Amino acid sequence: MSQPVEAFRNAFRIPELKSRIIFTLVMLAVYRLGAHVPTPGVDGAALSAAVTPGGLLSFYDMFSGGAFANATVFALGIMPYISASIIIQLLTAVVPALERLAKEGAEGQKKITEYTRYGTIGLCIVQSMFVAAYLVNLNSPTLTIVPNPNWFFYVLCIISFTTGTAFIMWLGEQISEHGVGNGISLIIFVSIVSRMPVAVFSMVMQVRADDLTPFKAMLLVVVMVIVIAGVILVTTGQRRIPVQYPRQVKGRRVTAGGRNYLPLRVNQAGVIPIIFASSILMLPGMIGGAVDVPLVQTFFTDWFGYDSLLYNVVYAGLIIFFCFFYTAITFNPVEIAENLKKYGGVVMGVRPGRATADYLNRVMTRITLVGAVFLAGVALLPKFVNTGMDIRDFNIAQFFGGTSLLILVGVALDTVRQIEQHLIMRNYDGFMKSGRKTPGRR
Repeated sequence: MSQPVEAFRNAFRIPELKSRIIFTLVMLAVYRLGAHVPTPGVDGAALSAAVTPGGLLSFYDMFSGGAFANATVFALGIMPYISASIIIQLLTAVVPALERLAKEGAEGQKKITEYTRYGTIGLCIVQSMFVAAYLVNLNSPTLTIVPNPNWFFYVLCIISFTTGTAFIMWLGEQISEHGVGNGISLIIFVSIVSRMPVAVFSMVMQVRADDLTPFKAMLLVVVMVIVIAGVILVTTGQRRIPVQYPRQVKGRRVTAGGRNYLPLRVNQAGVIPIIFASSILMLPGMIGGAVDVPLVQTFFTDWFGYDSLLYNVVYAGLIIFFCFFYTAITFNPVEIAENLKKYGGVVMGVRPGRATADYLNRVMTRITLVGAVFLAGVALLPKFVNTGMDIRDFNIAQFFGGTSLLILVGVALDTVRQIEQHLIMRNYDGFMKSGRKTPGRR
């Protein structure tokens, strides 16, 4: 039997891991059921017709798993929570009180999480008003999306959308605490996966109708395989820094010295920069669609539209920025250098202390640049697919190479890694291990 199949079987042999996996699946099923609960006062079928493929709203609809196009209570998705997390993390770097909380351990992190929740609710209220105004502006003589656009409709939208996002936030936290994997990432993962059958069906239908040649379809599959291989390579890639530890004598105990390695990940931030950049760029589009000012609407349509050059440049710039920003938060070269010095570790050819910190910072900056450029290139890949291969269907271009594929592979790798840690802790083989279970231990 192949190793991955045996690893899955072992996962269900461990009672704790089995209950975590089942709990995660149940919570994700609840999320998908909630994505079909309609919002009062909105004609979901009419709105679905108004969301044109390839636009910013279609991109937003992908992250909400089709909830936005159908005007369900989960229309805002989890993006307000992600936006609030970005704001809190930015403020942590500049506000001393938040910085002290971040250094207080679990209690401080609990307080920061509470602030993030409050910020999420505030953003939901603001975004709900803009979405409600946008839905009202979509009304036309030939298409009625909001039959009764009165003040009561705005109140209903604010309550429905805010409550829906709060419930999604709670589901994500429950999955992270009692399930397997990162709850927020898994919710986005399921949202994207739920739209993939539409992409596959659209490609098959276009091939049958001769709108898409079999050669281009095969080329898309090849691009998908290459992107998946590249994402796995960059996500798991490391730069190993050799560290020499001296022989130490503590009383009668002698600690043998030796050489070890300090692994520096090429993509320290994972898929978080893509999610952060996408969530930020969704806000201007919502504001432009809700504000009934011709100059503002012209700017967001002509100059900052989803297919515009300015939008793509800003998108790539935000991805690169958040790669460095997240790496700076999670990787502290000064602290690592101090710990190495404390335990007698020396980076080969580098002096301990400040010189080691500068060396680690310089190496991390270089490899982070490579990872950031790769993420930005993959995120912009659908644009090149549209123009280079002349494939205008947004669903096909987006799901066979680009942001969605990057998020899917990154979240899947992270979840598999966590399951593997549970297996190894209980002396079972993981997905990438070969060998047998150690005898004599359960």
